[in-house]
Amino acid sequence: MARFGLPALFCTLAALSAALLAAEPKSKSCSEVRRLYVSKGFDKNDAPMHEINGDHLKICLQGYTCCSQEMEEKYSLQSKEDFKSVVSEQCNHLQAVFASRYKKFDEFFKELLENAEKSLNDMFVKTYGHLYMQNSELFKDLFEELKRYYVAGNVNLEEMLNDFWARLLERMFRLVNSQYHFTDEYLECVSKYTEQLKPFGDVPRKLKLQVTRAFVAARTFAQGLAVARDVVSKVSVVNPTTQCTHALVKMMYCSHCQGLVTVKPCYNYCSNIMRGCLANQGDLDLEWNNFIDAMLMVAERLEGPFNIESVMDPIDVKISDAIMNMQENSVQVSQKVFQGCGPPKPLPAGRISRSISEGTFSARFRPFHPEERPTTAAGTSLDRLVTDVKEKLKQAKKFWSSLPSSVCNDERMAAGSGNEDDCWNGKGQSRYLFAVTGNGLANQGNNPEVQVDTSKPDILILRQVMALRVMTSKMKNAYNGNDVDFFDISDESSGEGSGSGCESQQCPSEFEYNATDHSGKSANDKASSAGVPAAAWPYLLPVFCILSLVMQREWR
Repeated sequence: MARFGLPALFCTLAALSAALLAAEPKSKSCSEVRRLYVSKGFDKNDAPMHEINGDHLKICLQGYTCCSQEMEEKYSLQSKEDFKSVVSEQCNHLQAVFASRYKKFDEFFKELLENAEKSLNDMFVKTYGHLYMQNSELFKDLFEELKRYYVAGNVNLEEMLNDFWARLLERMFRLVNSQYHFTDEYLECVSKYTEQLKPFGDVPRKLKLQVTRAFVAARTFAQGLAVARDVVSKVSVVNPTTQCTHALVKMMYCSHCQGLVTVKPCYNYCSNIMRGCLANQGDLDLEWNNFIDAMLMVAERLEGPFNIESVMDPIDVKISDAIMNMQENSVQVSQKVFQGCGPPKPLPAGRISRSISEGTFSARFRPFHPEERPTTAAGTSLDRLVTDVKEKLKQAKKFWSSLPSSVCNDERMAAGSGNEDDCWNGKGQSRYLFAVTGNGLANQGNNPEVQVDTSKPDILILRQVMALRVMTSKMKNAYNGNDVDFFDISDESSGEGSGSGCESQQCPSEFEYNATDHSGKSANDKASSAGVPAAAWPYLLPVFCILSLVMQREWR
């Protein structure tokens, strides 16, 4: 037995070694992971050919892995870019819708004013000839003021129209009483009788109401489209937090580290991560929906009683009717003015005065019938424009609360909602078991995938919430036919200048709302660079009170 002892021992050890080697798992190939990694433009030397120990991983699961430390770091950067890109794609379409509709409305309103002015000029030249040419600057000033209101908003429409009719009365009064000499002081007295005598009939009152309502509604609506465009543009620039980035790389690329390159994230898993990463955007939804509803209300007014097209197209006919009314009642009007302002001085004997024949103002304009009315500005009509925009507005409602779902519906981001068992759940290829959290910052306290600081709302988002709230208030005023206070912002394109619309002294100006940057800085960076934001003052007040009480106790 002794002579067989040593060979037997060797055989036993060899058998045990073979068994141990057989028990160890074979090192899996990482060729497909490596191929996909290189296809993204990364260095192939970062990617191992076979699985390695994953103790170096900080985000993805440790253990045997196909990811090096360099790969995890680069996947982290890539996941941020992928996230930004897909959010931007979702928002860019909506931004383009509002930008194109704003441009169309802006072109339409401006061209409508140009057409109305040209129509009046052409008709008045044919009807009144030289007399109109001598006084054409009065009508030119009227349209210049209307354009200035639309572009800048810093025109009081009611006062401007009252001034137009007073100046027209002065000119007309001179013409129908050309045998007299009138001083500037006398004509100023004449203008004071405009409201009392109603020399132009009821046209000034009706036209003032129609023009004010139509222009306020038109400008406010165009401005609303511009505000919506700008809000979407600013909010679409996302800068994920560190916690969000960790969740993104875990969802999008950690499956690669386990060799599961074809397995997509579970839909509910993706939903939780997007709701955490887009928590602040979700808080826009309430004010956004209120804003959309207000826009739809004003759109209804533009289709009905506040239709600027139906006001401006026949404005030449309406002003002509007013002139006819003055001509027909010139004797009675003149007698009442002479009684109130005193008898005028006749022109010196021998001086030739130009008289106005009875037929000078006898021609009346024939308004267009509906079938004859030409297509006005920008090759379209207001009704067609409003119908199109109303449809787009309805589609845009609840955009921010549905954004996480829209992102996860992208096949690049997640598996379909019907594929719940064969998807990546953050740890392996299996069903995702957690419930989906609600939208908005307040609902993220229990988000199982993303740690969100619910006590620090994003300053940029707060500014856009305020901008929407202010614009909604303006929309409601315009809907009710009330004039809207606009704050003219120089160097802004037409229709974009906007004001606070706030009566409270504490309400910040709208210029501040729109002054958010696109740099992608975090809320903390912005707050520190801009001092204490206005939104923080309500939280600081209790602190001041506590300090005051402490100091009083010390004095005692």
